[in-house]
Amino acid sequence: MAVDVKVPSVGESVKEGMIHRWHVKTGDYIARDQVLVELETDKATVEVVAEAAGVITLSKKQGDTVAVGEIIAKIDTEAAKPAGASSPAVVAPVAAGVTAPIAPARSPLKGDPTQTLSPAVRRIVEETGMDPSKVEGTGRGGRLTKGDVLGQPPVAATKSPAQVTVASPARVPGARTERREPMSMMRRRIAERLIQSQSTAAILTTFNEIDMTAVMALRAQYKDSFKEKYGVSLGFMSFFVKGAIEGLKAFPAINGWIEGNEIVYHDYYDIGVAVSSDRGLVVPVVHDADQLTFAESEAAIGNYGKRARDGKITVDELTGGTFTVSNGGVFGSLMSTPILNPPQSGILGMHKIQDRPVVVNGQIVIRPMMYVALSYDHRIVDGREAVQFLVKVKECVEDPTRILLGV
Repeated sequence: MAVDVKVPSVGESVKEGMIHRWHVKTGDYIARDQVLVELETDKATVEVVAEAAGVITLSKKQGDTVAVGEIIAKIDTEAAKPAGASSPAVVAPVAAGVTAPIAPARSPLKGDPTQTLSPAVRRIVEETGMDPSKVEGTGRGGRLTKGDVLGQPPVAATKSPAQVTVASPARVPGARTERREPMSMMRRRIAERLIQSQSTAAILTTFNEIDMTAVMALRAQYKDSFKEKYGVSLGFMSFFVKGAIEGLKAFPAINGWIEGNEIVYHDYYDIGVAVSSDRGLVVPVVHDADQLTFAESEAAIGNYGKRARDGKITVDELTGGTFTVSNGGVFGSLMSTPILNPPQSGILGMHKIQDRPVVVNGQIVIRPMMYVALSYDHRIVDGREAVQFLVKVKECVEDPTRILLGV
């Protein structure tokens, strides 16, 4: 008998996806619950596992766009297992026919041959051709992290056609070649949303600058005890999330959006945190962020960041959000105009901290300064509100006790 491998439903709003990578090929004998293929949707990447053991025949290739419910392969369950063939290692079984978060592929790691590689780490290993068993992992349980493998020199390796296109090849003198690659589903969706944002909202951006002296001193004083007590590092993002929430409380239109001829005001604060991954920008949402402590906020943000880079963010975690915070400073951006994440009406942009001369009490001093930007929908947010919102954020970050006192 033949068992159909279909594109599963991964969310109410997701109607199609793209075959990002097959883990098997036509004619392979596959085991039940073996990971067959990675499907990329406009929101997340998921894996499809085998419902039964048998010989598989693929009907779609890498890069094909497929609809939910479409058959992409068939498994012949009556086919005999080839003599001498060994069953490949598989991830922990999940319910038949459903998807799981991106499951790491098996790969021998130093000290423990049963450990796994995350998709982000696996991709770097494949692109550089390094031997992961020769790299000391610093992650939990000795697992390799992205930082562990990024610092390793590349070695010669045989790559698949898909991997060869990762980097531009060395140009032959006189040659004028071009390459074409399909846009990923996520990149397509990002493009659509950017155009939607620019064509449906009246976007303006206002700027201010923040003296980071107080926050940096606070972090330096308490970072060790904070990490020891809560198990997470005290970063800058939680201060800005807390400061933004105080600003949103003072100017609720920035926490709302337009639906038809109505303004929807949200009396809760679901803050999207923009995270860059190797497959594009994603914005997981910290729900009810106003109810979280600094430690809970840092833990949520840190967890999202790691899982986004590893390709494990789920559709539900990307859904919603009443306001967004984006930190281009981690890439060295000194100033930018962030674009709205529709249908939201505001996004706060953080930037690089840089020592600059400023005047304090009539004296020129050197302070660690950060430019901040608020892009907003001028249809419902006036310039006065936008400027005062940024002033509120500035006050909270420059004097963090304001956050604790709510003033």
